[in-house]
Amino acid sequence: MEELLELKMLLTQGNIPEALVLVEEMTEMSKDDKINKISSYAKILLLHLIKQQAEKRSTRSWDLFIANSVDEIQKTNRRRKAGGTYLSQDELREALADSYRIALARAATEAFEGRYSSEELAKMIDYDCLMVDALDLILNQSS
Repeated sequence: MEELLELKMLLTQGNIPEALVLVEEMTEMSKDDKINKISSYAKILLLHLIKQQAEKRSTRSWDLFIANSVDEIQKTNRRRKAGGTYLSQDELREALADSYRIALARAATEAFEGRYSSEELAKMIDYDCLMVDALDLILNQSS
């Protein structure tokens, strides 16, 4: 809110260059917020996809977590008024990759009743396939 008041003041003073700098900062802050929210849901999505792949099964609960995470990622990434998305396909892929380590650690505590370490669990899954599947769900499942 403080930034909006400062922007209004700069515009009423006719200080367009400073106003544009502030708009750029606000845009970056907004995108960072979107990335953080998407990353949070990406961890949940990956956690359940890892469990599915490692245990070679699924549950209705896991399916629901996956569908909800995909829906929330899509909603957060959608630019409502301007159209398009906040994050490109490559940026989504990067957010998924950044979320993998934490999702794997959480999956290690849940999959197989926590019998395996993160490193052991990682050997049971196909990372590349996991990432392709996650990105495919985000890009192709309608919300």
